Amino acid sequence: MCGIKKCRIIHQKLNCYIMINFYKHQHKARQFPIAVAYWGEREREREREEKRREEKRREERKRGKEREMEKKTQSRQRLVLFPCPYQGHINPMLQLGTFLHSKGFSITVVHTHFNSPNPSNHPEFTFFPIPDDLTADEISSGNIMAILLALNANCKASFEKTLTEVMEKEPQNKITCIIHDDIMYFSEAVARHLNIPNIMLRTTSVTNFLARSAVLQLHSEDHLPFPDSLSLNPVPQFHPLRFKDLPTSNLDTFENYSKLAVNAGNVRTASAIIWNTVDCLEQSSLAQIQQQCQVPILSIGPLHKIAPAASSSLLEEDTSCIAWLEKQSHKSVIYVSLGSVASIGEKELSEMAWGLANSNQPFLWVIRPGSICGLDWNETLPQGFIEAVGERGCIVKWAPQREVLAHGAVGGFWSHCGWNSTLESLSEGVPMICTPSFGDQKVHARYISQVWRVGVQLENELERGEIERAVRTLMVDDDGEGMRVRAKDLKEKIEVCMKKGGSSYSFLNKLVELIMSL
Repeated sequence: MCGIKKCRIIHQKLNCYIMINFYKHQHKARQFPIAVAYWGEREREREREEKRREEKRREERKRGKEREMEKKTQSRQRLVLFPCPYQGHINPMLQLGTFLHSKGFSITVVHTHFNSPNPSNHPEFTFFPIPDDLTADEISSGNIMAILLALNANCKASFEKTLTEVMEKEPQNKITCIIHDDIMYFSEAVARHLNIPNIMLRTTSVTNFLARSAVLQLHSEDHLPFPDSLSLNPVPQFHPLRFKDLPTSNLDTFENYSKLAVNAGNVRTASAIIWNTVDCLEQSSLAQIQQQCQVPILSIGPLHKIAPAASSSLLEEDTSCIAWLEKQSHKSVIYVSLGSVASIGEKELSEMAWGLANSNQPFLWVIRPGSICGLDWNETLPQGFIEAVGERGCIVKWAPQREVLAHGAVGGFWSHCGWNSTLESLSEGVPMICTPSFGDQKVHARYISQVWRVGVQLENELERGEIERAVRTLMVDDDGEGMRVRAKDLKEKIEVCMKKGGSSYSFLNKLVELIMSL
């Protein structure tokens, strides 16, 4: 081939290369469609390969973190829970255990013989009952404060003995942490002596905890006990509580009240405080308590929605009421349950019965055995009541409350306003009628009616006319429409707190991280 011909060929190739690059940058491929398409496909394939490599790197990092967490969990997996032996305390503790078990921890529940939970309801847990040395007279007295003080005095040695035996029997499966109800404050002393970290669970509202502190301060300033003439006066710097709303107790001496409140409120060596509450309900109270405490405050509620565990009811639940609810109209039923502890008299029962009958609303009424002073369950209802209400009423000894409140037929809840019941009702958007008996119930009733404004409080002695008006206001009258709307709004806010990015969701993750770091 002559030199001139070679030059022409080289020149043509060079022009071709230049034109391809020119059209590539101008995104035109009219003269060289095959070349440009080939180049573009190679670029896209290179980008896809880079994405695949990046996704693989991310997946490997994720698996590495999971393996590290699993390794930590396996090496420090046992958690010991010690609940307070009353229904409102047992429920959230076992719900917390259910959540932590789902994160890979093994759960050991140490509990008193008194009001012991049923292990068969939680086969995934290990249960250890310990002697509590309560006398028959102490139990039959019904004096909750005296029983709690006795348990704290009696159970320390047996709890420590049980933990020591567990650790000696399984030295490879060490106890990472003891999580105890704040009222079972002896647990902290045992944890400290055995050099085991401890975390405190509080099962009442933050607002009630602050109100208890206010009671101690007011008593030290000789403002308590207060005369009846001051019962409706506002508590200084604690709006909207009145003196009658303070969580005082008539069950025992103030000395015993103070002893229990001070010891339960003392954080001591706790690594954190878990609170079964929700930021959207108690934002200002949570901010206040965080300023007072030097340890993390983890508001992780509502636990019954976060970790819906199997029933931990101390009483047998009558599920037949669910079939009755299925036959009722949407939001038409008022559910009535005054808790697992409080009692009422025969006259109060009669007024409740006729108030419900005269309201013309369908009702599901829990009458707990032993809750009516001096009467057996089968002789409790006034004469003619059953005939008057017919199929409009359903009466049971105990109900599956969470399932009842979540049912579409239930439009209102007449409650004693214990914190569990309050959270369960607000979480389902169910407005409330409030009849508090003692302690934290009075604080919650005031907040339900005056702060969250999702209920009405029956302030005076139970009277059928007032009950009838309250039921109709809550359920059907125009005056109650605002309460019903606000209850629905609160439900939605609570749901946001539980979702990814919400406060409860975030604090639950922080709790797991904290336990792993102990």
